[in-house]
Amino acid sequence: MTNLKGKVALVTGATRGIGKGIAIGLGEAGATVYITGRTLTNNRSSEFGVQSSEFGDIINDNISGTLLETQAAVNEAGGNCIAVQVDHGDDEKVRLLFERIKNEQNGQLDILVNNVFSGVKALSNAYGKPFWKHDPSLWDSINNVGLRSHYVASIFAARLMSKHQQGLIFTISSWGGLSYIFGAAYGVGKAACDRLAADMAVELKADNITSISLWPGIMGTEQMFEFSQRINEQDDDSKAENATFEDYYNWETPLFTGRVIAALAADNNTMKSTGKVQIIAELAKRYKIVDEKDNRPVSLRSLRFLLPSAIPALKQYASLIPDIKVPWFILKLTMLQSAS
Repeated sequence: MTNLKGKVALVTGATRGIGKGIAIGLGEAGATVYITGRTLTNNRSSEFGVQSSEFGDIINDNISGTLLETQAAVNEAGGNCIAVQVDHGDDEKVRLLFERIKNEQNGQLDILVNNVFSGVKALSNAYGKPFWKHDPSLWDSINNVGLRSHYVASIFAARLMSKHQQGLIFTISSWGGLSYIFGAAYGVGKAACDRLAADMAVELKADNITSISLWPGIMGTEQMFEFSQRINEQDDDSKAENATFEDYYNWETPLFTGRVIAALAADNNTMKSTGKVQIIAELAKRYKIVDEKDNRPVSLRSLRFLLPSAIPALKQYASLIPDIKVPWFILKLTMLQSAS
């Protein structure tokens, strides 16, 4: 697959997890891929510091992942990867990143993937307690290098893209923008990501720049596996409330998202989707994309996911359940009723 040869992409937050998978997917398609993150190598002295907060063990993160490891994986997949160590909490460092891309690529930037998110560990530490029992810094830990960083990166990307009258900005969001998942700060941040993509689309349309919010499913990243293990160690009542995380049912791999983004980026008519939320699993079905194990997880609004999640005994018969999507208006109505 070489349908993105000659294209220049930037994936923010790509040392591991979904960002790494997205970078590899774009590399498979032949793109030149810039990647960013705090950790360049396994040498801890090469990692930028993290602002202190009540979530102290964000700093002592034992899950590995470096820019150079991602770079090697992207190059092996067929891309040309350029790793840049950036702290997305520093606007000046972000500005210099885009200045570098401008100088090295003659002003060309075709694809921005707003993915960077430093809040996973904070969410894990805060899980199970209401927002008022945490320091207000929880909000910043979740939404600073995340929602705000997406806004800042989009500013600089749009300045480059508008000069060429073309471009794609993908913002990685979540089902948490629709339904309660990890807490108030997380849900508001993800809903804001969707609104950011929608409102940017209005202002970017005249310059032929597409802005789309993307919802992966349950993402099988390193940190999500660690989080699910913590859930499995809880009491039976807590496990029952979080059965989705217990057996990895219908989980998606990071590369699955990467391949979908590559296919969407190669579509000549992305403007029809600008300003909208797009679900990774549904796009995969449209573009006939599978993951590295030839699996194609279904949408989280598919009956094939919803019924086995509600009745675990049905999971072994999931292939017999039709892949029919619940309409948005019903889904939203259900969510509103569950909150009442």
